[in-house]
Amino acid sequence: MTVLLRTDGVKKAYGGVQALNGATISVEEGTVAGLIGPNGSGKTTLFNVVTGYQRADEGQVYFRDKPITNYAPDKVFAAGIGRTFQLTRIFPRLTVIENMLIAAQAKDRPRNVLAWFGRDAWTHHRRHAMDLLAFVGIEGHANVLAGSLSYGQRKLLELAYVLVADPAVVLLDEPAGGVNPTLINHITDRIRELNSDGKTFLIVEHNMEFVMGLCSTITVLESGAAVASGPPDIIKTDKRVLDAYLGADLEEDADDHAAS
Repeated sequence: MTVLLRTDGVKKAYGGVQALNGATISVEEGTVAGLIGPNGSGKTTLFNVVTGYQRADEGQVYFRDKPITNYAPDKVFAAGIGRTFQLTRIFPRLTVIENMLIAAQAKDRPRNVLAWFGRDAWTHHRRHAMDLLAFVGIEGHANVLAGSLSYGQRKLLELAYVLVADPAVVLLDEPAGGVNPTLINHITDRIRELNSDGKTFLIVEHNMEFVMGLCSTITVLESGAAVASGPPDIIKTDKRVLDAYLGADLEEDADDHAAS
Protein backbone atom coordinates (compact mmCIF):
# COMPACT_ATOMS: atom_id res chain seq x y z
CA MET A 1 0.00 0.00 0.00
CA THR A 2 1.03 3.62 -0.52
CA VAL A 3 2.46 5.46 2.47
CA LEU A 4 0.52 8.71 2.72
CA LEU A 5 2.13 10.31 5.78
CA ARG A 6 5.45 9.55 7.44
CA THR A 7 8.02 11.00 9.78
CA ASP A 8 11.72 10.23 9.66
CA GLY A 9 13.92 10.68 12.72
CA VAL A 10 11.98 13.60 14.16
CA LYS A 11 13.48 15.20 17.27
CA LYS A 12 12.01 17.89 19.49
CA ALA A 13 13.36 19.15 22.81
CA TYR A 14 12.02 21.60 25.37
CA GLY A 15 15.06 22.80 27.24
CA GLY A 16 16.60 19.66 28.71
CA VAL A 17 13.55 17.47 28.02
CA GLN A 18 13.72 15.40 24.84
CA ALA A 19 10.05 15.06 23.86
CA LEU A 20 10.79 13.37 20.52
CA ASN A 21 13.95 11.38 20.01
CA GLY A 22 14.10 10.15 16.45
CA ALA A 23 10.39 9.41 16.01
CA THR A 24 9.81 7.48 12.78
CA ILE A 25 6.30 6.38 11.86
CA SER A 26 4.34 5.76 8.67
CA VAL A 27 0.64 5.78 7.84
CA GLU A 28 -0.58 3.88 4.80
CA GLU A 29 -3.27 5.40 2.63
CA GLY A 30 -6.77 4.14 3.34
CA THR A 31 -6.02 2.78 6.80
CA VAL A 32 -6.92 3.63 10.38
CA ALA A 33 -3.62 3.76 12.26
CA GLY A 34 -3.17 4.13 16.01
CA LEU A 35 -0.43 5.87 18.00
CA ILE A 36 -0.20 4.84 21.66
CA GLY A 37 2.21 5.04 24.56
CA PRO A 38 2.43 6.24 28.17
CA ASN A 39 1.91 9.83 29.19
CA GLY A 40 4.91 11.90 28.16
CA SER A 41 5.94 9.54 25.37
CA GLY A 42 5.61 12.26 22.71
CA LYS A 43 2.34 11.42 20.98
CA THR A 44 0.76 14.87 20.98
CA THR A 45 4.12 16.51 20.37
CA LEU A 46 4.46 14.41 17.22
CA PHE A 47 0.99 15.53 16.13
CA ASN A 48 2.00 19.14 16.76
CA VAL A 49 5.18 18.79 14.70
CA VAL A 50 3.37 17.08 11.81
CA THR A 51 0.69 19.78 11.69
CA GLY A 52 3.05 22.73 12.12
CA TYR A 53 2.07 23.85 15.61
CA GLN A 54 5.62 23.14 16.80
CA ARG A 55 8.89 23.08 14.87
CA ALA A 56 11.05 19.99 14.60
CA ASP A 57 14.65 20.33 15.79
CA GLU A 58 15.76 17.52 13.48
CA GLY A 59 14.22 15.02 11.09
CA GLN A 60 11.60 15.26 8.37
CA VAL A 61 7.85 15.04 7.88
CA TYR A 62 6.61 13.79 4.50
CA PHE A 63 3.12 13.92 2.99
CA ARG A 64 2.69 12.05 -0.29
CA ASP A 65 6.53 11.80 -0.34
CA LYS A 66 6.82 15.60 -0.30
CA PRO A 67 8.70 17.16 2.64
CA ILE A 68 6.42 19.42 4.68
CA THR A 69 8.64 19.80 7.73
CA ASN A 70 7.92 22.98 9.68
CA TYR A 71 5.15 24.14 7.37
CA ALA A 72 2.78 26.62 9.02
CA PRO A 73 -0.47 25.04 10.31
CA ASP A 74 -2.65 26.71 7.67
CA LYS A 75 -0.39 25.42 4.92
CA VAL A 76 -0.48 21.88 6.35
CA PHE A 77 -4.28 22.09 6.55
CA ALA A 78 -4.57 23.34 2.98
CA ALA A 79 -2.26 20.53 1.80
CA GLY A 80 -4.73 17.91 3.03
CA ILE A 81 -3.91 17.12 6.67
CA GLY A 82 -6.64 17.84 9.20
CA ARG A 83 -6.52 17.32 12.95
CA THR A 84 -8.50 17.54 16.15
CA PHE A 85 -7.11 18.37 19.57
CA GLN A 86 -7.14 16.70 22.96
CA LEU A 87 -8.89 19.81 24.25
CA THR A 88 -11.33 20.86 21.55
CA ARG A 89 -10.53 24.05 19.66
CA ILE A 90 -13.62 25.74 18.29
CA PHE A 91 -14.87 29.33 18.03
CA PRO A 92 -17.27 29.45 21.00
CA ARG A 93 -18.73 32.88 20.17
CA LEU A 94 -19.67 31.84 16.64
CA THR A 95 -22.53 29.56 15.70
CA VAL A 96 -21.92 25.96 14.79
CA ILE A 97 -22.52 26.62 11.09
CA GLU A 98 -20.21 29.65 11.18
CA ASN A 99 -17.46 27.43 12.60
CA MET A 100 -17.96 25.08 9.67
CA LEU A 101 -17.83 27.83 7.05
CA ILE A 102 -14.58 29.20 8.50
CA ALA A 103 -13.01 25.78 7.99
CA ALA A 104 -14.22 25.65 4.40
CA GLN A 105 -12.80 29.09 3.69
CA ALA A 106 -9.46 28.18 5.29
CA LYS A 107 -9.18 25.24 2.89
CA ASP A 108 -10.02 27.17 -0.28
CA ARG A 109 -8.35 30.55 0.35
CA PRO A 110 -9.35 31.97 -3.07
CA ARG A 111 -7.50 34.94 -4.47
CA ASN A 112 -10.76 36.82 -4.81
CA VAL A 113 -12.35 36.42 -1.37
CA LEU A 114 -15.56 38.06 -2.53
CA ALA A 115 -16.02 35.29 -5.12
CA TRP A 116 -16.13 32.76 -2.28
CA PHE A 117 -19.21 34.52 -0.94
CA GLY A 118 -21.06 34.54 -4.26
CA ARG A 119 -24.57 33.10 -4.06
CA ASP A 120 -23.78 29.78 -5.75
CA ALA A 121 -20.52 29.23 -3.87
CA TRP A 122 -22.06 30.20 -0.55
CA THR A 123 -25.01 27.87 -1.09
CA HIS A 124 -22.68 25.00 -1.97
CA HIS A 125 -20.45 25.47 1.07
CA ARG A 126 -23.37 25.85 3.45
CA ARG A 127 -25.09 22.75 2.09
CA HIS A 128 -21.87 20.75 2.41
CA ALA A 129 -21.40 21.99 5.98
CA MET A 130 -24.96 21.02 6.91
CA ASP A 131 -24.49 17.56 5.39
CA LEU A 132 -21.44 17.01 7.60
CA LEU A 133 -23.23 18.25 10.70
CA ALA A 134 -25.97 15.74 9.89
CA PHE A 135 -23.33 13.04 9.41
CA VAL A 136 -21.94 13.56 12.92
CA GLY A 137 -25.42 14.06 14.35
CA ILE A 138 -25.56 17.70 15.46
CA GLU A 139 -27.33 19.40 12.53
CA GLY A 140 -30.07 20.49 14.94
CA HIS A 141 -27.53 22.76 16.64
CA ALA A 142 -26.35 24.52 13.48
CA ASN A 143 -27.57 27.96 14.53
CA VAL A 144 -26.64 27.90 18.22
CA LEU A 145 -23.41 29.29 19.64
CA ALA A 146 -20.70 26.66 19.64
CA GLY A 147 -19.80 27.62 23.20
CA SER A 148 -23.18 26.33 24.39
CA LEU A 149 -22.53 22.78 23.17
CA SER A 150 -21.79 19.93 25.56
CA TYR A 151 -18.27 18.50 25.64
CA GLY A 152 -19.30 15.55 23.48
CA GLN A 153 -21.06 17.79 20.98
CA ARG A 154 -17.93 19.92 20.74
CA LYS A 155 -15.98 16.78 19.87
CA LEU A 156 -18.45 16.09 17.06
CA LEU A 157 -18.29 19.68 15.83
CA GLU A 158 -14.51 19.54 15.73
CA LEU A 159 -14.64 16.33 13.70
CA ALA A 160 -17.11 17.89 11.25
CA TYR A 161 -15.01 21.08 11.19
CA VAL A 162 -12.01 19.07 10.02
CA LEU A 163 -14.01 17.05 7.49
CA VAL A 164 -15.49 20.11 5.77
CA ALA A 165 -12.11 20.68 4.11
CA ASP A 166 -12.05 17.04 2.87
CA PRO A 167 -8.50 16.27 4.10
CA ALA A 168 -6.68 13.22 2.78
CA VAL A 169 -5.66 12.21 6.29
CA VAL A 170 -7.26 13.07 9.64
CA LEU A 171 -5.26 13.11 12.87
CA LEU A 172 -7.49 12.56 15.91
CA ASP A 173 -6.09 13.38 19.35
CA GLU A 174 -8.00 11.32 21.94
CA PRO A 175 -11.40 11.28 20.21
CA ALA A 176 -12.79 8.94 22.88
CA GLY A 177 -11.40 10.90 25.82
CA GLY A 178 -13.95 12.15 28.34
CA VAL A 179 -17.06 11.01 26.47
CA ASN A 180 -19.65 8.37 27.32
CA PRO A 181 -19.74 4.87 25.79
CA THR A 182 -22.69 5.71 23.54
CA LEU A 183 -20.82 8.63 22.00
CA ILE A 184 -17.65 6.54 21.69
CA ASN A 185 -19.62 4.00 19.66
CA HIS A 186 -21.07 6.82 17.55
CA ILE A 187 -17.60 8.24 16.84
CA THR A 188 -16.31 4.75 16.04
CA ASP A 189 -19.10 4.21 13.51
CA ARG A 190 -18.40 7.57 11.84
CA ILE A 191 -14.68 6.78 11.53
CA ARG A 192 -15.38 3.36 10.06
CA GLU A 193 -17.84 4.81 7.56
CA LEU A 194 -15.37 7.48 6.48
CA ASN A 195 -12.58 4.93 6.24
CA SER A 196 -14.74 2.65 4.08
CA ASP A 197 -15.01 5.62 1.69
CA GLY A 198 -11.21 5.90 1.57
CA LYS A 199 -10.42 8.38 4.35
CA THR A 200 -7.12 7.80 6.19
CA PHE A 201 -6.81 8.26 9.96
CA LEU A 202 -4.04 8.46 12.55
CA ILE A 203 -5.43 8.27 16.08
CA VAL A 204 -3.81 9.03 19.45
CA GLU A 205 -5.87 7.42 22.19
CA HIS A 206 -5.54 6.01 25.72
CA ASN A 207 -8.70 3.92 25.45
CA MET A 208 -7.17 0.59 24.46
CA GLU A 209 -10.48 -1.09 23.68
CA PHE A 210 -11.25 1.72 21.23
CA VAL A 211 -7.81 1.55 19.57
CA MET A 212 -7.56 -2.23 19.38
CA GLY A 213 -11.05 -2.57 17.93
CA LEU A 214 -10.69 0.19 15.35
CA CYS A 215 -7.09 0.44 14.12
CA SER A 216 -5.47 -1.90 11.60
CA THR A 217 -1.93 -0.85 12.56
CA ILE A 218 -0.67 0.49 15.88
CA THR A 219 2.64 2.20 16.64
CA VAL A 220 3.91 2.46 20.20
CA LEU A 221 5.98 5.44 21.33
CA GLU A 222 8.29 5.45 24.33
CA SER A 223 10.48 8.40 25.29
CA GLY A 224 9.86 10.04 21.93
CA ALA A 225 10.74 7.07 19.71
CA ALA A 226 8.76 4.23 18.11
CA VAL A 227 9.50 0.92 19.83
CA ALA A 228 6.91 -1.33 18.20
CA SER A 229 4.55 -1.25 15.25
CA GLY A 230 2.12 -3.75 13.78
CA PRO A 231 -1.46 -5.03 13.79
CA PRO A 232 -3.35 -5.11 17.11
CA ASP A 233 -2.89 -8.85 17.64
CA ILE A 234 0.88 -8.46 17.41
CA ILE A 235 0.98 -5.40 19.66
CA LYS A 236 -1.17 -7.20 22.24
CA THR A 237 1.33 -10.03 22.49
CA ASP A 238 4.55 -7.97 22.35
CA LYS A 239 6.03 -8.50 25.81
CA ARG A 240 7.88 -5.18 25.81
CA VAL A 241 4.65 -3.34 25.08
CA LEU A 242 2.64 -5.29 27.65
CA ASP A 243 5.18 -4.79 30.42
CA ALA A 244 6.09 -1.18 29.79
CA TYR A 245 3.13 0.59 28.21
CA LEU A 246 -0.22 -1.10 28.25
CA GLY A 247 -0.54 -2.64 31.71
CA ALA A 248 -1.99 -5.77 33.17
CA ASP A 249 -5.52 -5.35 31.83
CA LEU A 250 -4.42 -5.67 28.23
CA GLU A 251 -2.11 -8.55 29.11
CA GLU A 252 -5.11 -10.42 30.52
CA ASP A 253 -7.04 -9.64 27.32
CA ALA A 254 -4.15 -11.04 25.28
CA ASP A 255 -4.11 -14.21 27.39
CA ASP A 256 -7.86 -14.62 26.95
CA HIS A 257 -7.49 -14.13 23.20
CA ALA A 258 -4.70 -16.74 23.03
CA ALA A 259 -6.77 -19.20 25.06
CA SER A 260 -9.72 -18.82 22.72
